Parts: sequence; structure tokens; C-alpha cells
Amino acid sequence: MTDPFIIMSAPNGARRQKGDHPALPITPCELAECAVQVYDAGASILHLHVRDENNQHSLDVDRYRAAIRAIREAVGDDLIIQVTSEAVGQYNRFEQMDMVRRLKPQAVSLALREICPTDAALGEVEDLIRWVADEHIFPQYILYNEADYVQFERYRKKGVFQSDSPFVLFVLGRYQDAESSESVSSTGFLKKIQQASFPWAVCGFADNERHAIAYAAKQGGHVRVGFENSILQENKALLEDHTVMIKACVEAAQREGRTTASPFDVKSMLKIG
Repeated sequence: MTDPFIIMSAPNGARRQKGDHPALPITPCELAECAVQVYDAGASILHLHVRDENNQHSLDVDRYRAAIRAIREAVGDDLIIQVTSEAVGQYNRFEQMDMVRRLKPQAVSLALREICPTDAALGEVEDLIRWVADEHIFPQYILYNEADYVQFERYRKKGVFQSDSPFVLFVLGRYQDAESSESVSSTGFLKKIQQASFPWAVCGFADNERHAIAYAAKQGGHVRVGFENSILQENKALLEDHTVMIKACVEAAQREGRTTASPFDVKSMLKIG
């Protein structure tokens, strides 16, 4: 029996601004309002970015705490909040790992190539992963290409991730290539994804977001959608709001005979404390 379909919402990301879409949430209040929208629409995980005083990407712990507090006040403890540790060319791996230790989030996304660029960094990464497990923080590992997948599998088989079934996000394309409408079905990366023996989600940029939704729903995976990945409808007009693509995910799941995962389902499936 196929697991319920996990819908992750990434409503802002690190780069887009209000000029790109007026509904892009940046302040804690805006993020809280957005959290209510996406939760009501069917998202079970909120992928959270925060910004500095100039609306630029930040890993500031106090800014994270303010955003998380506002979101919790708006939606309670049900919605799973996953913070990003993304570098965006601003932070090194030590700063990324230090943020996780200081914040102690409920869940965190970790780009494998950023925190462990070579085997020489593996010892420090293993220390972090053990600490994350001890603190009952739920990690998701981000993989961008086949080389990342090969590295991840090598580490997984060595027991680096403290689990045989870590949760992975496969990124199909990159933000810099968001104008490309090349279908994700043309990439060899999908062959690796189909071999995965662990729970996984995908996200895609521009038109690839819709391809990713259909692919994940059909193949037993899960999905991440949101303004971080795309702000446009198929006719290239701006999406009305954050619920449009989440509703598309719910419909895709229904077409494949899958239910939409509630936060309770996700916590049970992925053993989130």
C-alpha cells in the first residue's frame, strides 16, 4: 500500500523578493499568515527561510525563533516546521552546522554537498548527525544530482545517517535555471530516484514543478512546492496565492489513489518526535 502523499510548502526561499510576487512572505507575521493558508490547503511540512533587515537570506537564530514563534501562535503545534540550512554562497558549513546546534529546530534540511563537500569533512558531519538524532531533530537531506546520490548512498550504507531510511529531497533543476521548461522526465537523475530504498520527495523549478508533482504522486514519493520553486501558472501569469500548487498536489494524489498526509501521518511515517 502506497504511503499518504506528503506535501511540503516552500513559500519564500532565499532569493525572491516582493517585486517577484507581492504575496511572498518575509516577515514573521506574513509567514504566520501563509502557514495558515498552506496548512488549511493540505501541506503538512513548512520549509522555512528567514531574511535579514535588507530582505536577504539569513541563518540568524533569533530571526528563526521569531518566525517560528509567530507560526506556532497562528497554527499551533500540528504543522511541522523545517528550517533551511542553505548556504546561498553566504555561509560556510561550520556556520550552517552551528545554526542547527544553536536553534535546535523541529526539523532541518541539509544539503549534503554543502555540509560534507568531501570525505575529509565526514567526521564533523557524523558528529552533527548523531547530535541531531540525540536531540530528536528530524533531518532531510538534499541531493542535486547523480553524484550527490552516489555519495549519499555510500554514506547511508556505512550508517552515517543513523538510519537506513533517511528522508531525502531530490532537486530537479536549479533556481538559476528556472526559466528552463525542459521536462524532468528527460534527466537521468530520475533513474537514480526510482532506485531509492528510502522515503523521498522531489521539487522542480518553473514548469518542472508540475512535472515533479505528477512524478512523485505516481512513483510513491512526496513533493515540495511553493514560491521558492515557482510563482507562475502554466499560462505564465502569477499564481494567485500559495494554495494553488498545494491544491494541484492534492488532486494529483487523488488521481493516483493516494490520500494526502496529515502532519500526524508524517510524524508516524517518518518517526518525528
